[in-house]
Amino acid sequence: MKRNTNQMKQIAALLLFVVTGLQMQGQDSLKKTDTSKKFNQQLAEVTVTAKRPLMIQAVDKTIVDVKAMVSGTALNTIELLERIPGITVNSNGDISLNGRGGVLVLIDGRATYMSSQDLSSYLKSIPAANLDKIELIDNPSSKYDASGSAIINIKLRKNRNAGFTGNANSGISQGKYFRSNSSVNLNYSSGKLNVFSNFGINTAKEYIKDSYDRKFYNETGNITSSILIDNYQVTSTSNINIYSGVDYMITPKSTIGANFSYNKGNRDMDFDYQSRYFVNGIHPSDIGLGTTTGNNERKNTGFNLNFLHQYNKDGHELSADFNYLEYTSGNDRILQNLLYDNNNALMKEDMFQYVVPVSSRIYAFKADYVHPFKNKMKLEAGIKTSVINNDNISGYFDLNGQSPVFVPENSNHFQYDENINAAYVNLQKSWRRWQAQFGLRLENMQATGNQLGNIVVTKNEFKKSNTELFPSAFVLYKLDSLGKNSLSLLTVRRINRPNYQQLNPFLFLKDEYTYTSGNPDLNPQFQYRIEAKYQHRQLYWFGLSYNKFTQVIFNTTEVVGEKYLNRPNNIAKGFMFLLNSGLTVSPAKWWNMNNVLRISRMGIRGDVNNVDLSTDAFVVRIEMLNLFTISKTINAELGGYYASKDLNGQAYTMQIFRTNAAVQKKILNDRGSLRFGMDDIFHSWIYRSYSIDLKQSSFYQENETDTQRFSVSFSYRFGKDSNARKRKQGNGNDEEKGRLE
Repeated sequence: MKRNTNQMKQIAALLLFVVTGLQMQGQDSLKKTDTSKKFNQQLAEVTVTAKRPLMIQAVDKTIVDVKAMVSGTALNTIELLERIPGITVNSNGDISLNGRGGVLVLIDGRATYMSSQDLSSYLKSIPAANLDKIELIDNPSSKYDASGSAIINIKLRKNRNAGFTGNANSGISQGKYFRSNSSVNLNYSSGKLNVFSNFGINTAKEYIKDSYDRKFYNETGNITSSILIDNYQVTSTSNINIYSGVDYMITPKSTIGANFSYNKGNRDMDFDYQSRYFVNGIHPSDIGLGTTTGNNERKNTGFNLNFLHQYNKDGHELSADFNYLEYTSGNDRILQNLLYDNNNALMKEDMFQYVVPVSSRIYAFKADYVHPFKNKMKLEAGIKTSVINNDNISGYFDLNGQSPVFVPENSNHFQYDENINAAYVNLQKSWRRWQAQFGLRLENMQATGNQLGNIVVTKNEFKKSNTELFPSAFVLYKLDSLGKNSLSLLTVRRINRPNYQQLNPFLFLKDEYTYTSGNPDLNPQFQYRIEAKYQHRQLYWFGLSYNKFTQVIFNTTEVVGEKYLNRPNNIAKGFMFLLNSGLTVSPAKWWNMNNVLRISRMGIRGDVNNVDLSTDAFVVRIEMLNLFTISKTINAELGGYYASKDLNGQAYTMQIFRTNAAVQKKILNDRGSLRFGMDDIFHSWIYRSYSIDLKQSSFYQENETDTQRFSVSFSYRFGKDSNARKRKQGNGNDEEKGRLE
């Protein structure tokens, strides 16, 4: 113990020397050299390495330090998430954590209320340079909303340093098309007042290339026809992000704050497809050509008021906040389909338009109370209420004449209103080697869906109501007195509620042979999880879990004639055994490795369109991120990802991998940095999948996007580096934003 105390004193002295040296840059260099020698003689056996860890394994979460990633400045947020071990983003922009989909994505503790496609576009519009940390909450406690299989909380930068500080970032990347993102983060703190603002601008152009080979069979299993479809889509997007806030300390114990967020995006789309029809799968017949031009404008405006009162320094506090979010989106698409016979003679021409405005308003209030006790026990309790009003108008217009003609039978007006009220209690207790946490959350949901109808479509209304309890329990035991090794056991119950667009029954045409639709009869999905975990410091950990799913929300494909109808449905159940392990090592002083290995056995059981579905998959995922310190001013990064054959809906996805690299050079007295990066070096990130258990049909698909890219970025930090006070902020709307799909 005495030796450890002496070492701590030596380290403190060295840190004092470093700080003193930085403050004496204008003094005589010879004097500093002599002082340095003196300290080095005193601390000859002490080595301090200022290396920022990428991932920290906390008791209830994994914390990812974005600033430790060399490639961060050149990327947008969705690209950054793809590189973090444990997170997977598929070709549709759906995000999963440790093999589980249905993840709730939060921005500074608040959900986004967007569809998966809009959420992906939104995250692409946020430069990764605006991020501070990312929290991966694999097993949320009862204080969090029960929705979502897991939580990814993206925390934006708030410097909170005394005086005026900030940083500016700009990056460009070139694949087949060009992208750019720029941002400025500003902060002013003085006395009781702290003000911060983040500004970001993003432009991007990208492509999606899809190829399908579909076959159709009779009852005896013989091929009756086949269709080859090639889709090619190019989108151009531009986005503006503003996130600003102010905190004011009313008294030394009480603080109020307000945050404002604004995101506006515009997306132009050009979509072309070509189809070739074969009789009996051999004889060529019809040829289809189609184009879609579209424009989507969206605007997301949010406002937050928050309050925090700290009764004492031991963590006894009361917090509350109110959130308002308004989301609007306007989607306008013009589609033209042409059908030719085998002699290239025009047989059919059809032209129509979709006009789909969406409007949503969300109100949420939340209050939390924390009361610590003297015997290392802490009680947490809170309430939350949220109200969501969602309005979707889907208009279909025939453009074959001289002027647009409204077609009521293909149009729809869908409204959805929802109210969720919740209360929770959470009790934590620590002993010398034991830690325990038990929580219970009660949630009541009342919802009304209204398909207003028109002169042709019949009006239809449905109501949904449920009250559910969501328990959680966690126990940890330290295997040694220093807590270097620990064992933990946890269990939790979660819910995945259908997002709002999944309940909308409107039918959209993608190409001549593919439709998508929502399902108003969709019910929530429930998850039960139990996990045992061993951890040795921050070096390595192993977790074995069993996950049981009921009323699984499953994206199904129904074969109607020779057309595919994609819509969500509930199937009976699913399961997943997951071995999740991580290893962080430093083979050399200049080399740090972060490795994650996930091995899972998953399966689904149920009935889909009168076809029995009983499918299992053995999945292996390997993720590696290497950080290199080449010199005091040069760092590098090399990462890779591999996934074996996987189960995705009614399809198997074949094995896939990617690699990326980046190098960073610090300049301008370490206040600036210049970065170069290469993404998907071998352009291997191409999805290939084939169907399972379709009724008298099968398909093979390839999906390719603009993932192979070269990037350059620059960042500069300005202002003072002195630390100032920090405060904890609460947030009221955890889950509702992620369900506006």
